[in-house]
Amino acid sequence: METVIPNRLSTLGHPQRLAVFRLLMRRYPDRVPATELAQALGLKPNTLSTYVNALMQAGLISQERVGTSLRYAIDMDATRGTFDYLLNDCCRGRPEICAPNVYSAPVGVRPMTDRKFNVLFICTGNSARSIFAESILRDLAGDRFVIYSAGTRPRSKLNPFACQVLEQRGHDVSVLRPKNISEFQGACGPVFDFVFTVCNWAANEDCPSWPGQPISAHWGLTDPVKVEGSDAEKSLAFHQAYGALRNRMIAFAALPVASLDRLSLQKAVDGIGHSTDEGPSQ
Repeated sequence: METVIPNRLSTLGHPQRLAVFRLLMRRYPDRVPATELAQALGLKPNTLSTYVNALMQAGLISQERVGTSLRYAIDMDATRGTFDYLLNDCCRGRPEICAPNVYSAPVGVRPMTDRKFNVLFICTGNSARSIFAESILRDLAGDRFVIYSAGTRPRSKLNPFACQVLEQRGHDVSVLRPKNISEFQGACGPVFDFVFTVCNWAANEDCPSWPGQPISAHWGLTDPVKVEGSDAEKSLAFHQAYGALRNRMIAFAALPVASLDRLSLQKAVDGIGHSTDEGPSQ
């Protein structure tokens, strides 16, 4: 550890290597293709290769080959070990100095009483996937959660295929509209307990941190809006996205949120994002 930790810190001291690490952390537990990493960060392939090789040598990320594609993911055990070592080493005899409330407390910073928990779902256009998530969770557990959705680059209106699916499943679409995440980032915005990205590109963006330190996770799904073909093929893609999100909302709504500590809750929501009807995010 005496040499491993300084090497890891030195590796993360480079701004671009840190940017790669942070993007993979936002996408955890996904394995992200090298081409997507390079595009998201505006890096040439050979430059990205240099950065990911340094991070792998430091033990902070792992690599997997899928066909002709190289994919990368955070090595969470090594990352946790690094920060645990720093906290334990710097706080010898004074654990109260370093023990952050974010790790020991339940969700958010407010008391865990009978209040409702604020949840935000984010995708790029806020016209289909995040709208599905908002609608499904509101109907499943609107008595326990206040649910919002937003987009990093919202469309001007909801996708018609998404509206059709929601109406067929009995959801009220009159209360829905695309919204920009900036609507929720001001001082008057709600304090979120949970923030989930359901779109890879939204998760790749380096957005400002949310007040209150909400539990966050990436539940990426293939974008049904991009499916080409007949109307029947497009409709099928939207129904599949809806079904995958419904399964996740059922699993999330079943969590005993008020009784879980933050680390257990984080592990649970990460697990929900990793188990999907679609298989690994593309």
